[in-house]
Amino acid sequence: MKKVMNVLSVMSILLGISLVLTGCGNTKNTDSKESGSEKTQIEYWYGLGSEADKKMKEIIQEFNDSQDKYEVKAVPQADYAETYQKLQAAIASKTAPGLAILGNSYLADLGSKNVLEPLDSYLKEDKEYNESDFLKVFMEQAKVNDSVLGVPAYGTTQVMYYRKDLLEKAGISPTEAFSSWENLIAASKKIKEENIAEIGFEPMWGQDNLIDISLSNGGTILDKDQKKVTISTSAWIDSWEMIRKAIHEDKVMSINSGGQGWEYWYKTIDDVTNGKSVGYLGSSGDKGNLDFSIIDSAEQPGVGSNQAKPIASALYLAIPSSIDKKEKEAAYAFIHYFTQSKVQADWSETIGYIPVKESTLDNEDYAKFLEEKPYYAVPFKQAQHASPAFIDPTGGKIVDALKIAADQVELENVPAKQALSEAQKKAQEALDQINKK
Repeated sequence: MKKVMNVLSVMSILLGISLVLTGCGNTKNTDSKESGSEKTQIEYWYGLGSEADKKMKEIIQEFNDSQDKYEVKAVPQADYAETYQKLQAAIASKTAPGLAILGNSYLADLGSKNVLEPLDSYLKEDKEYNESDFLKVFMEQAKVNDSVLGVPAYGTTQVMYYRKDLLEKAGISPTEAFSSWENLIAASKKIKEENIAEIGFEPMWGQDNLIDISLSNGGTILDKDQKKVTISTSAWIDSWEMIRKAIHEDKVMSINSGGQGWEYWYKTIDDVTNGKSVGYLGSSGDKGNLDFSIIDSAEQPGVGSNQAKPIASALYLAIPSSIDKKEKEAAYAFIHYFTQSKVQADWSETIGYIPVKESTLDNEDYAKFLEEKPYYAVPFKQAQHASPAFIDPTGGKIVDALKIAADQVELENVPAKQALSEAQKKAQEALDQINKK
């Protein structure tokens, strides 16, 4: 009965939204006839792989089954970057999908180009919407020029995963190993020396983990006035150099790189699953791919005595402004559905991403779930002292400079000082260009 009531409730909400938002104006014919009824169909683009893709498709099917006005079609992409790139091309060619998941920077970039639908009127008419229920750090970044351009779908932050059995075999306490990056490298050396595994711990390829470590060493990306890039300070150089030495000199850490989409990511997970390495630094959304009978999770450590300040960010559901009104209504109906606390709880339980609404924690089933599986609560705890996602004011040039520097340090064994100094110069030039406008 509870399930029936929930379905009726959703249908009632969707009908209300439709009645309010359906106004005058021409719309292209996107309806299709299916079993005698008309449905507005939309494509939904997202860059999720493996278990996350599987679960998202389940939720989409549940949404489609919950009402008879709209039909959402899943169109998975290789990753978030590909989703963004293809979405730009689709918007330019007027073939945009109804809905897409975008990261903070991509949302800000497309928002600044006025190609995303402002959602304020939809949220205003949605009687169940309560902005204060969404985590503030996620909701603030949903706005561009004070207009909401994306609704947070799920939060993510990168946490430590490790083999409980291998750490125990090495006689290493997880509490001690994850108390600082220095201790983690020392533990990695012991693991290798005692042939517990080939590698101690594996950062994930790319700039993101290295940025987290820099911020956890007291670093910043820009100064307070947002005029000066600060990625060549000692906080950055010392932390990146520490990782370079662990990879290339001590050889107690390693990097999987390249491949199609998330291929390098799953190779890293496989290394831990197969016992090649004891642990890795990965997404809070990896839990669906891990066997927690042998694996546990911990928050990222700080560097030295500094508190860990890794980034916590959200992925946003956004609607292209170029599509027609009925498609926009269908897209918002799915946004409303996906951000309900019970759906958030279901998604977070299965995948491990951070729920975006405080009320999710009040869900009785989810609270019981966290009590039984405390490793699922690690990302939420880390988010309480995390850094907000960096919105690149240059449209991505600062992040691109860091990406090149990360490859130099992780893959080419270039000293961190050299790589970051070059990145600093490129990033500052890009920021100066923006500030001159």
